[in-house]
Amino acid sequence: MESVKVEQALPSTRERMRAAIRQTAPGTSLRHALDMIIAGHMGALICIGDTDAVLATGDDGFSLDISYTANRLFELSKMDGAIVIDKGLTQILRANYHLNPDPSLATAETGMRHRTAARMSLLTKAMVISVSERRQVVTIYIDGKGHQLRSVAELMGSVNQLLVSLQSTRAQLDRSLLRLTTLELDNYVTLSDITDTIYLFEVLMTVSDELDDLILELGTDGKTIAMQREEFIGGMSEVYTLLIRDYAQDSSEENARAIRGALHETANEKLRSSKRVGALLGFEGRNEDTIMRPLGLRTLSNVSVVRKGMADKIVDEYGSLQKLLDDIEQNPSRLDRVGVDNPSILADSLYRMWGKRA
Repeated sequence: MESVKVEQALPSTRERMRAAIRQTAPGTSLRHALDMIIAGHMGALICIGDTDAVLATGDDGFSLDISYTANRLFELSKMDGAIVIDKGLTQILRANYHLNPDPSLATAETGMRHRTAARMSLLTKAMVISVSERRQVVTIYIDGKGHQLRSVAELMGSVNQLLVSLQSTRAQLDRSLLRLTTLELDNYVTLSDITDTIYLFEVLMTVSDELDDLILELGTDGKTIAMQREEFIGGMSEVYTLLIRDYAQDSSEENARAIRGALHETANEKLRSSKRVGALLGFEGRNEDTIMRPLGLRTLSNVSVVRKGMADKIVDEYGSLQKLLDDIEQNPSRLDRVGVDNPSILADSLYRMWGKRA
């Protein structure tokens, strides 16, 4: 039997950069070494990983092959040349190594150390770190792209602004969802209502993504921020998916994920357009006043007696939230067939949400 080779997709530049940021975040041994280099008013050029390719671009220096420690990296940075470390950050292979990358490789960097770092990251798959002696900044290079590390104080300033924005957006979204539930039960939801709610979801997710990037950079100092972020986001991702399934022409989970991806790639200000949102949901040419018929997945998921996965079965049986409301009192046994143990409680819950029953 012939063996089948499974090719693994190579990590993208963004994925590799995130891994590099995680490796240099506060609380890591590498960040401790970088902080010592900055505090000592020194510069450094450090290549981590893809060591064969790195060594092939230079010569001279000192062959060490010693175990890595933050203190050793700091002491070796007192020499002018590059320091070469293995991918696992376990061995320091070379110090004072003279790198000679192809000078024709394009880079927008100006300083000699930064130009060399950018070119080495283009020429190899190494993570290259440049510490500027004059400006006292640390820049990570991956595939020619640079990311400047910021201090915890700088990061926290941005974090506080984002937390305020996250709290405000979540409050607006909660109000919008409550209003939407009432409109759904009244059977009078317009495309404009859906557009407004989706816009708020995307703002929330965008702020959350930006905060997630800062949490990554904060390392061990970002744990409390991650907990605060989770308080605001909670299960909103699942609620968002249910909302899209409620109103998309194709209500499958797979299509909802595709729509969410398309929405997230669209600039937030463009999501204020009802026609654009309607087109992404699968409805071309609809205007903001078009009445939309919800399946009811999101509203049903808020009822305690509707167990996980039960909302889909109820929707499959009735076709829409309005048809369920029209039939629920006259024919409760129909709910028994789909596994709802307490049809009367479901009816009471929906009517209380509607405000039609005390």
